[in-house]
Amino acid sequence: MATPLLGAEGLRLEYPTRVVFDSLSVGVEEGDRIGIVGRNGDGKSSLLGMLSGRIEPQAGRVTRRGGVRMGVLDQSDDLDPEATVGHSIVGDAPEHEWAGDSRIRDVIGGLVSDIPWDAVVGRLSGGQRRRVALAALLVGDYELIALDEPTNHLDVEGIAWLAEHMKKRWPKGSGGLLVITHDRWFLDEVCTETWEVHDGTVEPFEGGYAAYVLQRVERDRINAATEQKRQNLMRKELAWLRRGAPARTSKPKFRIDAANALIADVPPVRNPIELQRVAVARQGKQVVDLEDVSVSFGDRKVLDDVTWRIAPGERTGILGANGAGKSTLLGLICGTLEPTEGRVKRGKTVQVGILDQQFSQLADIGGDRVREVLARTKTTFTIDGKDLTPAQLLERLGFAREHLSARVDDLSGGQKRRLQLLMLLLSEPNLLALDEPTNDVDADMLAALEDLLDSWPGTLIVVSHDRYLLERVTDQQYAILDGKLRHVPGGVDEYLQLRNEQEHQAITPSPMSAQNTNEKTTLSSELSGAQRRAVQKEIGAIERRMDKLTGTIKGIHQRLAEHDQSDYEGLQRHTDELRDAEGEITRLEERWLELSESIA
Repeated sequence: MATPLLGAEGLRLEYPTRVVFDSLSVGVEEGDRIGIVGRNGDGKSSLLGMLSGRIEPQAGRVTRRGGVRMGVLDQSDDLDPEATVGHSIVGDAPEHEWAGDSRIRDVIGGLVSDIPWDAVVGRLSGGQRRRVALAALLVGDYELIALDEPTNHLDVEGIAWLAEHMKKRWPKGSGGLLVITHDRWFLDEVCTETWEVHDGTVEPFEGGYAAYVLQRVERDRINAATEQKRQNLMRKELAWLRRGAPARTSKPKFRIDAANALIADVPPVRNPIELQRVAVARQGKQVVDLEDVSVSFGDRKVLDDVTWRIAPGERTGILGANGAGKSTLLGLICGTLEPTEGRVKRGKTVQVGILDQQFSQLADIGGDRVREVLARTKTTFTIDGKDLTPAQLLERLGFAREHLSARVDDLSGGQKRRLQLLMLLLSEPNLLALDEPTNDVDADMLAALEDLLDSWPGTLIVVSHDRYLLERVTDQQYAILDGKLRHVPGGVDEYLQLRNEQEHQAITPSPMSAQNTNEKTTLSSELSGAQRRAVQKEIGAIERRMDKLTGTIKGIHQRLAEHDQSDYEGLQRHTDELRDAEGEITRLEERWLELSESIA
């Protein structure tokens, strides 16, 4: 029997307030492609840290087969901010050496072709920096790779490229992959085994996410007395996987007969005819009409002559590359942005609810306790014909009852996202717009969110790079391509094909000439004086906010250093605060770059 690439025996990891793992033993064999799933905080990153040598366990040992090289992508990078993009990826290697390697060319083309080769890392946005770090790892020659949330900051195309790369990176039966991700499509596409981290253990399941769902349902049926809620939810998820996504479940390892038996009494995830009937009753026949709408920022036209009549009860996903105009389109629909040309007509009864990326619903209630917030909302909310209290609805979203006494500002990013969604639903909108709703959310929470949306009787517009979520909660998809809005009946697969055809028609510059090309393409005609002043004013406001956040982050680091290291909950609060501040800086950096390009 061959020696495993990596083995771990008797691992114990303990923090002052809890034991994360005790006597844990796992192994990675040649050819393993392992997805690691579990609730936020249950120890996924800690497990990866021990296996990669970044975290030292209190007991046990981790061994690697002799000569095995392991590459690791953490959630934060160690790139030199003074280095160029090119040096960060290929180091001092001569150009003819790395340019002659097809794998390195593929990585550069797939991840960083739009980033100037001579750009300084410290000036990149958070998303660009993340892609450079991933590229720097993937150009290396490793037998074992560990990735912690690699799909963060990648759009649908980037995620599809990464999945294809990881499937082809090693010959069949060789190499090893460990990946933590909430992207369930990626898990299904790439992984041959799934590890669920829960209750201090690692439970292995054969296959990707779809097979994991089936096996978990079987496990939950055995433990039905204690796992009834999770069982029902996962059976519903399984029903969708079997009925709505045959490509996923056609894999030989997915036991189709067992799946059919399990879902025999589970109804379809939603009744579109009934939902549309209720939506018409709530909204009337007119929701939002976009008529010959264009949006420009300076001389850059983001949306061009878009016409779209949104029907009551419509459930639509919006696809597009980063910067294509998805959030701009949402702004038009929701009324937060006016078109440069054309007009937007809204029905008189339309009430819009927006789940944005900035937690805007929570901005004025940071000092309130969760139970005080809920006490100010309506007393019941109807789901699947049942009246639920706000507390029951929050529990259904995976929110523990003990957190009801916590202050909103002290919640983690995932908890804030759940509370934000609850407040949005309780405001009873009939048009719901979700902008990247999967941020800070684990797979169980996503399943609960999808369950709620299944019975939500209104119009739903979703912008997300999470392919699984889009296919799960929407009935059709549109794509923004070259500023035009195009219906894609074939969904994400058709969109990726269209984007691939676009790229083949275009002349793609080499990394060496990327800087020169970038300088040419950013030249634009002069903006009007008023437009330029408005853009410069927003840039100034962003820079002031980033300066303030930089000071805030320094203060958090200082508090972390001075905090009682035995107070795990206090340390966790500071860590969550730090993550939120860093996330806001990333969003501001991306907006700053967009505005700067418009006046270059």
